[in-house]
Amino acid sequence: MDSSLRRGSLEMVAAMLISGTIGWFVLVSGQPVLEVVFWRCVFGTGTLLVICAAFGFLRPGVISRTAVVLAIASGVSIVGNWVLLFASYSRASIAIGTAVYNVQPFMLVGLAALFLGEKITLPKVTWLSVAFLGMLAIVSAHGAGQASGDQYLLGIALALGAALLYAIAALIIKRLSGTPPHLIALIQVATGVLLLAPWVGMGGLPGEPSALGSLVTLGIVHTGLMYVLLYSAIQRLPTALTGALSFIYPIAAILVDWVAFGHRLAPLQWLGVALILLAAAGMQQGWWFRSAQVAVKE
Repeated sequence: MDSSLRRGSLEMVAAMLISGTIGWFVLVSGQPVLEVVFWRCVFGTGTLLVICAAFGFLRPGVISRTAVVLAIASGVSIVGNWVLLFASYSRASIAIGTAVYNVQPFMLVGLAALFLGEKITLPKVTWLSVAFLGMLAIVSAHGAGQASGDQYLLGIALALGAALLYAIAALIIKRLSGTPPHLIALIQVATGVLLLAPWVGMGGLPGEPSALGSLVTLGIVHTGLMYVLLYSAIQRLPTALTGALSFIYPIAAILVDWVAFGHRLAPLQWLGVALILLAAAGMQQGWWFRSAQVAVKE
């Protein structure tokens, strides 16, 4: 493994491990979801502003007006995605919310077929069916330490809504090729500040050290630092390896939920999580059955 590939792998692993702890900081903050997302955007904007300035992305001509409008539109979806996903944690648990959230690649496939005319192939339909079976397993089960039935189903619905909004944002971002990703992220979180400011109380930051520390960490570490690591890794790694390492995120989130909050999944939930992650991995990695004839030729 050459040095660039090794560095990219380490950056991707670090980014996914950081992502896996987001739910813990959200719940530890003890703040309403809208305020958590607002302050994440505030501190994230400050961090990414410094990063973009350091990389020279703030000079005129780096981004077109059309790209700015598209980045703002994707920011609305991303911020809505955060609101729904964070709201799912206290209802269905971090583990279940994160697992259900990982159906977003299939939603992206559906949106791409609907709006971009991309074909839905037999392998994609098959993996989608596997993910759907995983969803059924999760919905029909209930683990220890989780919310009541109605709240549990609401948490799953919120996570599905978050996945849909992420897929919409990803579809918009497809049209922003050539635009520095750090600058896109800056526009997204700045959009979040403007979008949520009217809905957040004027009480300011919480006084409790744990709550304040959680919000600052979500903005600086889980937004600024994580974006830098993620985008640097994507530039260095082949797509297949990037996709494979991305599954560290849900695994880390499940372990954090277990260790920090004692949320143990029921056997049927474990099966559902495994099916969703298997399906997402299969589609991203292009796994499919090959004929015996092809195997002999190889």
